[in-house]
Amino acid sequence: MVTVDTIAKVRRAYFVQKRKIKAIARDLKLARNTVRDMVRAEEQTEHRYVRREQPRPRLGPHVAALEQMLGENTQQPKRERLTYYRMFFDLRRGGYAGGYDAVRRYAREWAEREGERTAEAYVPLIFAPGEAYQFDWSHEIVVIAGVTTKAKVAQVRLCYSRMPFARAYPRESQEMVFDAHEKAFQFYKGRCQRGIYDNMSTAVDAVFVGKERKFNLRFQQLMSHHLIEPTACTPAAGWEKGQVESQVRALRNRLFKPRLKFDSYEDLNAYLLEQCVAYAKSQLHPEQMDKEPRALQRLAVAGFLRASPRQAVGQRRWRPADGEGADRRPDRRIAGRGSCLCRGARGRHRQR
Repeated sequence: MVTVDTIAKVRRAYFVQKRKIKAIARDLKLARNTVRDMVRAEEQTEHRYVRREQPRPRLGPHVAALEQMLGENTQQPKRERLTYYRMFFDLRRGGYAGGYDAVRRYAREWAEREGERTAEAYVPLIFAPGEAYQFDWSHEIVVIAGVTTKAKVAQVRLCYSRMPFARAYPRESQEMVFDAHEKAFQFYKGRCQRGIYDNMSTAVDAVFVGKERKFNLRFQQLMSHHLIEPTACTPAAGWEKGQVESQVRALRNRLFKPRLKFDSYEDLNAYLLEQCVAYAKSQLHPEQMDKEPRALQRLAVAGFLRASPRQAVGQRRWRPADGEGADRRPDRRIAGRGSCLCRGARGRHRQR
């Protein structure tokens, strides 16, 4: 067997000592063709034998039957798919006299060929400033007031600037979803045009074909209040909101290890907000390396993120015209609504 040390000796003898191939082959007891291959491959540091054609004296007559079984097996649900060992026994009943290793080796090669031929292509998602944000939940282990707790962390990410936001809650209930949106929009100082979500039960009541969804009534009211178009991802297609999925892993490794200890959720959320800003300042934008995410976030806020309904409408106050009474009530359609859609009342939510 030709080892790395042997290749090094051959290369030094030929290039440094200027010895002939015949002499090197005689001293190291190698074939001349082997030495010649090592010398011609100038950057080769390891010699591997690659078999050009795999002989199949026993399996050859049964290859067609094995490929048919493999093709039919891929169409079955995962729980009902046959193992390679079961296919080996089926071939034995059909007259195959070889061993299991040949069947397993050919089945793996066939799976690699079919995987390369039918591999799905993914188009990178590109977002305009202020176009969309992504929302997701993560579960993190923290210590609150001396008690080990699994905190539910709402994570939001601006798709253009990659600006992160994280806030911890004890549950994933709908009021927590609403509060997370309000706090995130206050942090970003604006809203995007679209929100990208998975099919969480607090937002989606029913999943239909394609992108058709039946959203929860109160969640629709939240989106309507903030003038946001909700978009639900395809089931089991996490790449459609890959930015926030990557953020979950990054913040978990950066912020929640080792285990955090705080007296209350308020202290934990203040720490998370501070660390999100510090993390954004330390990371360069993957597409615009000359700008930091924080600077891009300020740029988006300045020109692209929409203001809240209260900022856009609520600041217009009624002014009495000449001759009108000063005690006249202002027009409610002009006064605008508050920035919060819901408020708690004995564990329930009701619209203002």
